Amino acid sequence: MRVKKYITSICLLLSALIFAGCSYGYDDAETEKEKEFAGIVIGSDNYEPYLYINENGEFEGIDVELATEAFHRMGYEPEFKLIVWENKKDYLSKGDVDCLLGCFSMNGREEEYQWAGPYLYSRQTVAVRMDSDIWDISDLAGKTVAVQETSKAEEYFLHSSDKNVPDVERVYCFSGMDEVFAALRKNYVEAICGHESALSSFIQTAPDEYRLLDESLFLSKLSVAFDKDYDARFVEELERTLDAMLEDGTTAAIVEKYGLDVDKSLGRGK
Repeated sequence: MRVKKYITSICLLLSALIFAGCSYGYDDAETEKEKEFAGIVIGSDNYEPYLYINENGEFEGIDVELATEAFHRMGYEPEFKLIVWENKKDYLSKGDVDCLLGCFSMNGREEEYQWAGPYLYSRQTVAVRMDSDIWDISDLAGKTVAVQETSKAEEYFLHSSDKNVPDVERVYCFSGMDEVFAALRKNYVEAICGHESALSSFIQTAPDEYRLLDESLFLSKLSVAFDKDYDARFVEELERTLDAMLEDGTTAAIVEKYGLDVDKSLGRGK
């Protein structure tokens, strides 16, 4: 009887070890799976063609595809979240989003955030009505202009110390680009300023009514912004991943898909 009990105990012990081993392997698999599909929240506003919601209610755009590819390579599943752009710093500091992305310029903001990039470049330029007498940046002197709030265009007209910046009559600052476009459409302003690609998308809705100036304000370095306290190693890994995508042609293919000039977008154009 004692022997039988002893054998039973050994069997139970072996079974426990086997199941423990199986359980350990399962936990490892789950851990790897969780790591592979770890989430990261990306905050942006609506800024076509970089990031916008399509007719199916899904996020689409150059930055959506670039971010999705980059974070998948790193083992993360991105979640895109529309935010009130002028409150972007609050979203970061409170942890509501992990990073800011969506045609975001790092120019002059290098010390405000941690940056991964630049991964693309974009001209800041001006759109006017077809019958406008504005042909150069200097022609904006004495005119009314609409820009997005907290954008580089706003900074250019309201806070720049450059003596070459035209002395415009008034600058109207709106929360989103849709409102900026509406301001020109309804003749509230004489010109609007922003990223060339966004203004070009607007012009394409009525190409006989609006035109883009040949001259640009400056060239923006598009980058991904993180809070100053965010994990610096993660930011560095993202930058290396974005660089690899530039090298292997992934970035160029995505840019070309949306009809932008690849050389200019990659900083190779004049």
